[in-house]
Amino acid sequence: MPEDAAIARVESPSGRSLLRVELDSEGRGALSPLQQADLAQAVRDLAVANRFVPKDRVGPFILHLSIVEGRLVFDVRDVDNVPLTALGLALGPFRRLIKDYQMLVDSYAHAVHEGREASIQAIDMGRRGLHNEGATLMMERLTGRVEIDFETARRLFTLVCVLHQRI
Repeated sequence: MPEDAAIARVESPSGRSLLRVELDSEGRGALSPLQQADLAQAVRDLAVANRFVPKDRVGPFILHLSIVEGRLVFDVRDVDNVPLTALGLALGPFRRLIKDYQMLVDSYAHAVHEGREASIQAIDMGRRGLHNEGATLMMERLTGRVEIDFETARRLFTLVCVLHQRI
């Protein structure tokens, strides 16, 4: 696995959550420092707690997350990395949020460079709201296919934004 692969390791006492999350490593572009920080935070948060249970499956799971031909692919595997199921979501509904995320990342970098503290705080609030909106959309799109909590959806939305940037 590449050195910079994003992986979350989770001890799952309930046996019903993500043990590890891996991002597709092909076509990786450079990430800004803020995106790297968001990625690291999402991975840390997923390692602490998550809830991701595909319908009619018992975990824990390894999740390979990728974007293939304009679709967000959740490749769910067992602890031995054997494929169990793959779920594909059209990326279209997420595109505006991803574009807004990238715009906020760029604005944040400019505000930091210029030392505008009030702007930095406003951008952070906007970024949190954007992540919440992305989480809600993620949960809606996975309804009936995956049992997922809001915080896990929020972290996965962050990873989707990072994946999209790297393509």
